[in-house]
Amino acid sequence: MKKKLLAFLMGTTLAVGLAACGGGDEAQEEPAEDEVQEEPAEEPTEETEQEDTNQEAAGFDAAAAEEVYQQTCSNCHGGNLEGKVGPTLKQIGGKYSQEEILDILQNGKGGGMPGGLVQGEEAENLAAWLGDKQ
Repeated sequence: MKKKLLAFLMGTTLAVGLAACGGGDEAQEEPAEDEVQEEPAEEPTEETEQEDTNQEAAGFDAAAAEEVYQQTCSNCHGGNLEGKVGPTLKQIGGKYSQEEILDILQNGKGGGMPGGLVQGEEAENLAAWLGDKQ
């Protein structure tokens, strides 16, 4: 009798568990590859053209500098230049010139800021971008 009761309880538990875990019969419709609509490329607007002109006039590529910053600097200086372990860089261009910032990037500063993490054109572009933060 105990074996039958145990088998019944185990079977019921298994059935309830499978029913609860089973997904619905609804098939999720995903668009076929040939049906995927691509959004048209964004046409340059007066605003984006102005941004490009500002970047050229400033002498740096902001998008590239931000990417390097996020990959190399944000762990210590924060994702939004707010500072963490390292100081805030939100107004660093008001404290140091572009050349001084480049020197810090190349040679480090004090015991906390290591030099050489960014080199070459990336360092020059990053220094120009940071120098613009005033």
